[in-house]
Amino acid sequence: MTGHRIELGLNSFGDVASDGGRMFSDAETVRLLLDEVQAAEHVGLDIFSVGEHYRTNQVDSATAVLLAAMSGVTSRIRLGTAVTVLSTNDPVRLFHEFSTLDAASNGRAELVLGRASATESFPLFGYDVAEYEALFDEKLDLFMQLQKGGPVTWSGSTRPALTGQTLHPRMREGGIPTWIGVGGTPDSVVRAARHGLPLMMAIIGGIPQRFSRNVQLYERALAQFGHAPQPIGQHSLGLVAPTDEEAQDLWWEWWQPVVKTIARERGFYAPTRERFARELDSGALFVGSPETVATKIATMARDLHLSRFDLKYDLIGLPRDARAQTIDLLGREVAPLLDELLTKDALHA
Repeated sequence: MTGHRIELGLNSFGDVASDGGRMFSDAETVRLLLDEVQAAEHVGLDIFSVGEHYRTNQVDSATAVLLAAMSGVTSRIRLGTAVTVLSTNDPVRLFHEFSTLDAASNGRAELVLGRASATESFPLFGYDVAEYEALFDEKLDLFMQLQKGGPVTWSGSTRPALTGQTLHPRMREGGIPTWIGVGGTPDSVVRAARHGLPLMMAIIGGIPQRFSRNVQLYERALAQFGHAPQPIGQHSLGLVAPTDEEAQDLWWEWWQPVVKTIARERGFYAPTRERFARELDSGALFVGSPETVATKIATMARDLHLSRFDLKYDLIGLPRDARAQTIDLLGREVAPLLDELLTKDALHA
């Protein structure tokens, strides 16, 4: 731990980078991520997380393998998942992968479990997306039982029954830190509270403060279920550069085609300069100078009771130099500015 007033991390979806106008190969991007996690550790960031997707130009489909490689080139930074699609994973296999990762990394593994906003894994692994909710609920129940250790007896509809099995290698006592990732639905918030698990809010568009009702619901539900308060985190997209203008111009160049594609696929709004400006001003894009980004994160920390903020820093095609600059400035300049702002808040509380 670095002593930050709020934990600060990076999220990657394994987006393929570019260099001098040339798109990296998948293999080059995998190796770039190993360089980037070392850079993140060097500048004092708390955690580096990798997603799980099965799409062209994203190389995060074998998350546990990638995190294990990262554990071999780092010594302090925690290593997690930006999201693990539990609905299409086998909880037993997931336990084995992450108990092994946690052992290899000397206790630095973490998980964010989610139902999936991108559903490519359902047909890929033979699951029916109509069972979206039921799959997640049942598998979460099993995974949390496995994390408790000891013989587990369990039966359900999503995998063969367990009859007193103990899995090896064992996890550390109490299991590894496991968060529930939510996109805004109240049911997901209550599910996290019912299990007494930390809440990670994926806020990728619109005014982030609209999630304040989810935060209030989560805090009330934790108390009603008899659980102690748990950490709350936010995952959002962004880029840091020396000036606001440089950051905004660079982000727009690479963000606009990505959002345009997603808009066609999911029926989102088409990206326009006007909407982009709103997202920069009061929305969920954390794009700008270190001062701008630190100030915006501090506002979210106050309004949403955050103890952790993760910046999704990669975009398909974004030049490697821009990625490297974001990592460096986030650790060297944003983090101390953020600590200073939150310290002032605490003194005036």
